[in-house]
Amino acid sequence: MAFYIQKYGGTSVGSTERIKNVARRVAKFHMQGHQVVVVVSAMSGETNRLIALAKEVQENPDPREMDVIVSTGEQVSTALLSMALMELNVKAKSYTGAQVQILTDSAHNKARILRIDEDNIRADLNAGFVVVVAGFQGIDEMGNITTLGRGGSDTTGVALAAALKADECQIYTDVDGIYTTDPRIVPEARRLKTVTFEEMLEMASLGSKVLQLRSVEFAGKYRVKLRVLSSFKENGEGTLITYEDSEEMEQAVISGIAFNRDEAKITVLGVPDHPGIAYQILGPVADANIDVDMIIQNVGHDGLTDFSFTVHRREYENTMKILRDKIQPHIGARDVTGGDRIAKVSVVGVGMRSHAGIASKMFRVLAEEGINIQMIGTSEIKVSVVVDEKYMELAVRVLHKAFDLDQEV
Repeated sequence: MAFYIQKYGGTSVGSTERIKNVARRVAKFHMQGHQVVVVVSAMSGETNRLIALAKEVQENPDPREMDVIVSTGEQVSTALLSMALMELNVKAKSYTGAQVQILTDSAHNKARILRIDEDNIRADLNAGFVVVVAGFQGIDEMGNITTLGRGGSDTTGVALAAALKADECQIYTDVDGIYTTDPRIVPEARRLKTVTFEEMLEMASLGSKVLQLRSVEFAGKYRVKLRVLSSFKENGEGTLITYEDSEEMEQAVISGIAFNRDEAKITVLGVPDHPGIAYQILGPVADANIDVDMIIQNVGHDGLTDFSFTVHRREYENTMKILRDKIQPHIGARDVTGGDRIAKVSVVGVGMRSHAGIASKMFRVLAEEGINIQMIGTSEIKVSVVVDEKYMELAVRVLHKAFDLDQEV
């Protein structure tokens, strides 16, 4: 018999009827003799409701108190699911992150897991219980409730699987696996049977919303077998996230097309071309806790150069203000320009390591459609381009077809 960690997202537990459906699914595993620990998110929309309540009372809510209030959403889900399991004559017990002793650092709203006390859970499993754990939360050394950031229930599930040495961590969501791209944009998109941790990390960081990036990092670090499944389908093998040397790996050069609309591009014009200028521009941006993605510095001419980079769209105005108020006068740049109507489109695949010409094919396909490339970024297993947002969906469709991603491997 196997030991599973099963994580159910907000849409999977979005109503009492859906919670009952989850209970029936979990009960089936339990009755087959498997040990099951279930991690649940708050019911869909509940976290947003709690955040809105906090902001009605305090314009900029205190981080510690915000963690206290938003953690209650998962607490409701755990209790309801435990009750639903009891109605099916399954012994069940719910735990908050603090009750498990999921110990984190003290970074409120974005805490990181340090260690997990597994004793209570193991004792309950051995006594025949299904254990239901609140995702997204923990406790710091001073006893404060902490939360792991949006999507943190995925990380809770993977961390528990690593600590308890589960056979598999199953992430149940509203899709039945990882697809070659978003089926809403490309109806021919194909579900992948397997994908490597490296590819999944790239897809998650490039805009794929199926799994939280930190959960994939955690799974890769601790070699946790991770599978994405649909909570709305009774059967299906989903997508297994595994290692490149797996015998079952699909031998495709490109595994998927990722995209991200939430990009903004900023260019600092007429920058003095001397050592340290990149730090003078990006240092104050980093100090403001703004993440920079793609960076391009043009070849210098007459002692001057242009410096471009991208940030998340929500950080665009703040970044422009920092550049114009602090950096431009300090370094003597001619101007600061930008726009927040761009998108990033990426081709991802471990097969790129052994196949030349992927980038040139990508550029040719986009050129044939009249799509101008504004920026380019590469790694061993991905090529990313920045294009005008209005061309994003067209770019995804033509690249998906050009790389034969609609064809079964």
